[in-house]
Amino acid sequence: MKAKVDCIPCVQRQIIKAAQFSNIKEEEIEEILREVMQVLLKINWHTTPPEIAHVAHRILREYIGGDPYKEVKKESNDLAMKIYPEVKRIVEGSEDPLRTAIRVAIAGNIIDFGAMLDFDLEKTIKEVLNKKFAYDDYPLFVKKLESAEKILYFFDNAGEIVFDKLLIEEIKKKRDAKITAVVKAGPIINDATEDDLKYVSLDSLVDEIRYLSNGEKGYERNSGEVGRWIKEHDLIISKGQGNYEGLSEWKGIFYMLMIKCSVIAEDLNGKIGDIVLLYK
Repeated sequence: MKAKVDCIPCVQRQIIKAAQFSNIKEEEIEEILREVMQVLLKINWHTTPPEIAHVAHRILREYIGGDPYKEVKKESNDLAMKIYPEVKRIVEGSEDPLRTAIRVAIAGNIIDFGAMLDFDLEKTIKEVLNKKFAYDDYPLFVKKLESAEKILYFFDNAGEIVFDKLLIEEIKKKRDAKITAVVKAGPIINDATEDDLKYVSLDSLVDEIRYLSNGEKGYERNSGEVGRWIKEHDLIISKGQGNYEGLSEWKGIFYMLMIKCSVIAEDLNGKIGDIVLLYK
């Protein structure tokens, strides 16, 4: 999916918020933002939104010398793990645990510091458990899962991955398939990395881990290498808006997400707050 002009001020807002997490001075935030704006004026805007964000966030990380979201990500993981036992009981006690686990995993997508400034996780889970899907390709998901030998799972955010863990646990009850996890190769916003998988004990549920770019290392989602990953697997799950933006040119992917911005809403012909299980 190509970026829209609305993506540019969104990236600038992300940089301001991330800099504020770092507790640096106002004049330093201004200096970072000015540098980001200068670079944004020069780069190609007709690429994917994540690629534009990578450029801006790399400037921020270089300036502060680290990951501004480190503590926020830990807090998100801790929050999700705190309510994990109760949510697991809800999933296992439901009429269709796999479908309920998908709902919960999508609800977890609200933990997104790229698109959201504030959220209520527990309220969102309760709402999504009863919300109608804007796109609902669940029957096809079940059909493809029945014969899947290799599953590719593109993870999105820290905290959210705790509910992805619930979904993977339900998938494993249905199918003994090899699961390959895809995370960021390094820090960017609150996106999940291998360290996050280990922190929430999700790494033990997957067979292999591969890495997407954070603007410094890893593969871009629209690269030929990622295209090969997709072709190698029988069932591909993409979580969240960023993965939808970066992967949407590929075919044969199940997208699970909550619409949280007008650009995605327009592209999916939906509205903010919609929940999506879409096969493209």
